Amino acid sequence: MTASKETLIEVRGLCSQFGDNVIHDDLDLTVERGEVIGVVGGSGTGKTVLLNTIIGLKEPEGGSVSIFGHDMATLSKQEAADVERRTGVLFQSGALFSSLTVLQNVAAPLVEHTRLPMAMIDEIAEMKIAMVGLKPEAHHLKPAELSGGMKKRVGLARALALDPELLFLDEPTAGLDPIGAAAFDDLIRQLSDDLGLTVFMITHDLDSLYAITDKVAVLADKRVVAKATVSELERSDHPWIKEYFLGPRGRAAKAA
Repeated sequence: MTASKETLIEVRGLCSQFGDNVIHDDLDLTVERGEVIGVVGGSGTGKTVLLNTIIGLKEPEGGSVSIFGHDMATLSKQEAADVERRTGVLFQSGALFSSLTVLQNVAAPLVEHTRLPMAMIDEIAEMKIAMVGLKPEAHHLKPAELSGGMKKRVGLARALALDPELLFLDEPTAGLDPIGAAAFDDLIRQLSDDLGLTVFMITHDLDSLYAITDKVAVLADKRVVAKATVSELERSDHPWIKEYFLGPRGRAAKAA
């Protein structure tokens, strides 16, 4: 008998809205330790709203969100700091500090959350930068001097700075050319395997779903209508899932 996996994210009965516009209604989702989960859905289904609610950037109108067993609505200051240290977030735009160098951007979480000496912080930041495939020449560049792909890698290095257990990625391959996107997918899968990460990834990139996810959660009808492997979703009767996975782009991604 297999032991049940630890649940790292638990969303129950989530309701989200902006004014009269209801985005989520009674949405449930669980993410277990070690999963690489992709979150997909049509435009306006609230993929980024869901991510922002889980990490505490948006308060839900109803329901509950727990990370590492902590209810996000009732976190003490110490629990909030603990959750923040154990999670990393790569926002879609990279969200780098424009006035800081690459090295300073990656070091920022270490400066904020640790009391390590600066020499050690710089050493850790340099290691994280190397881990995402960037060379030492990039250390002293500012974000304006970086390509789109380099910005994503710096954002990923910063998200990994505190050795998180749980990594959130918002459209990580958006804006990258196909070769750059495939390389980024490979990097995420490799880091997930090597570091034992649990990954929550919002994406519209079918290639990413086929290449690196264990499960895919589908947002439709204001809730999660399915959470399953890609091969299981290919057999779904839900109209949006059929169109998404069995349309021309889905067939091309499967064949790649």
